[in-house]
Amino acid sequence: MTDRRPLLVTVGHADADIVGSNHRALQSAVDYVAGLGGGVVRVEAGRYEMRDSLHLRSNVVLESRGAVLAKADAASSPLVIDGDYGEEQITLADPTGFHVGDGVSVGDDASGGFHHVVATLLWQDGSTFGVSKPMNGDYLVSRNARAATTFPVISGYHVEGVSISGFEIQGNRGNNEYLTGCRGAGIFLYRSHGTRIRDCRVLDYAGDGISFQQSHGVTVEDCLSEGNTHLGLHPGSGSGSPEIRRCRSQKNGQTGLFLCWRVKHGVFEDNQLLDNGRTGISIGHKDTDNLFTRNTIRGNGREGILFRDESEPMAGHRNRFIGNDVVGNGSAEDGCGVRILGHTHDLVFEQNRITDDESGVQTIALYVGSHAETPRLDENEVAGAIVDETEQVDA
Repeated sequence: MTDRRPLLVTVGHADADIVGSNHRALQSAVDYVAGLGGGVVRVEAGRYEMRDSLHLRSNVVLESRGAVLAKADAASSPLVIDGDYGEEQITLADPTGFHVGDGVSVGDDASGGFHHVVATLLWQDGSTFGVSKPMNGDYLVSRNARAATTFPVISGYHVEGVSISGFEIQGNRGNNEYLTGCRGAGIFLYRSHGTRIRDCRVLDYAGDGISFQQSHGVTVEDCLSEGNTHLGLHPGSGSGSPEIRRCRSQKNGQTGLFLCWRVKHGVFEDNQLLDNGRTGISIGHKDTDNLFTRNTIRGNGREGILFRDESEPMAGHRNRFIGNDVVGNGSAEDGCGVRILGHTHDLVFEQNRITDDESGVQTIALYVGSHAETPRLDENEVAGAIVDETEQVDA
């Protein structure tokens, strides 16, 4: 039997197949390997300045030996001409800091979520630039239409057979505008099924740490998401069967682990959701049939676990929590371990520890809203009040 070895291309500051210290060198290696049918790109230790995303390609394994991908300072400008749906150019009030080859995002006050467009600048004619993707909406000057050189540091659209390991992303949040997690993050995937992300660190990104949208079977293991302005880990809309294990998501501005819409049949185990601004784990719109086991959810600003306020057809039913620590979450005014809102039912909590610590803030262990069903509770260690509004309604 022959010993088939995959194509291997190295990138580094010196003594590598491709020598460079920016996104162009990295992208050259990825595109070259993809063009030959796939293989491995190994990025050697060093700092690489990112003025556009590292765009993933199918069947390319991306691995690092200590590479730091550093997001460049962003430029931003209002548009002076509306960006119409389907248009492939933008005209800026101030083109300073925008260069051909840079990544760019475009939107307006009404284009949150999926309606931003993230692309690459292709050409320049004065203050007008061509972009690599058509506008995803009507971006109106009257609604503060603007562009910024913001983008995911690593980005995958419609790829398969991809894995990423060993990178540190430095998001440079102080010199970048916020980019919505439905279109960006330190590491971002869109319809990229089966991608594996392992042993990566995403720090201080102006948005989410790791976000994947409409991507089935994504695995995230042994990663750190810290100090990002919004969500740490964001399995996003329509991402079925995610697996997130042994990750730490801490000190992010909002939520440690945010299940967006239609996240089903996921496994979340041995993670640490620590000291995030609002919530440790947030579950909501059609997020059903997930398993959470042996996670530590501690020190988050409002509650440890939140089931968002959804109607019965859209609520996060049939989720199970087994062997988790939910400790010391909230503030003196509003500390809660588990908060169940909406018309949520068929939840199971087994062998969890839901208690306060020395801080004394998690005074409510479990809150069940008036429209929710009381969860099944088996062999939990609970310290703190249990507030069940359903009992008041029944009375």
